[in-house]
Amino acid sequence: MRRAAHAVADAARGAILPHFRSAGLLTDNKMSDGSFDPVTQADRTAELAMGSVIRDLRPEDAILGEEYGAQSGSSGLTWVLDPIDGTRAFLSGAPTWGVLIAVSDATGPIYGIIDQPYIGERFEGGFGRAALCGPYGTLPLRVRGDRPLADAILFTTFPEVGTPAEGAAFAEVANRVRLTRYGLDCYAYSMLALGQIDLVIEAGLHAYDVGAPIAVIEAAGGIVTDWQGRPAHEGGRVVAAAGRQQHAAALEILSRVP
Repeated sequence: MRRAAHAVADAARGAILPHFRSAGLLTDNKMSDGSFDPVTQADRTAELAMGSVIRDLRPEDAILGEEYGAQSGSSGLTWVLDPIDGTRAFLSGAPTWGVLIAVSDATGPIYGIIDQPYIGERFEGGFGRAALCGPYGTLPLRVRGDRPLADAILFTTFPEVGTPAEGAAFAEVANRVRLTRYGLDCYAYSMLALGQIDLVIEAGLHAYDVGAPIAVIEAAGGIVTDWQGRPAHEGGRVVAAAGRQQHAAALEILSRVP
């Protein structure tokens, strides 16, 4: 399974990197209401390449991808794929996007990879392994553990964090932490697993946004739930925490949102 997952990540790297910071990148907008949800030629090419590797190495497994949807399987395992999480960062030339690969069973993600091809960092979690492999070698992943909310570092991707009610709840948490930062997409979850930050709080996510982060963070000793403390692998409102203390303090606020 791990060998197949790394082969999928390698295929995504090969498909995506020729397009990153290229002048001729083709981009479409998925939205028709005036908002902007971009998809690029790189997203589509990468997901096709990833799916091809899975069908070759794991033909009985199902696939759920952001761009091409669900493909059935018979093994009870599903590959949950986001070829470029952080397409807005990708379009901006910022290396904070990532490739998300998760393997899930009926209970949720059991293994995941968060890969940043341009800087060569690959975060892996599951099957007894939690590690970062990058330009400076291989490092173990371990969350930073319990600490008071007043000492915590908090991340989210978009300052508005979903609906006005969701945004207000996030703002209440943000007012109580030491530092709040924005915009890293899946890379923020990687930094939580690496022990650099304490919380990631988001809303409006899909299964392919959270499968790999859940597997990597849980393997590193962290916690990922929805805002009510329930499993989060279907997406929606998500809070990832480096310790039970931060998680409980955040939930005390976030769980009030109906």
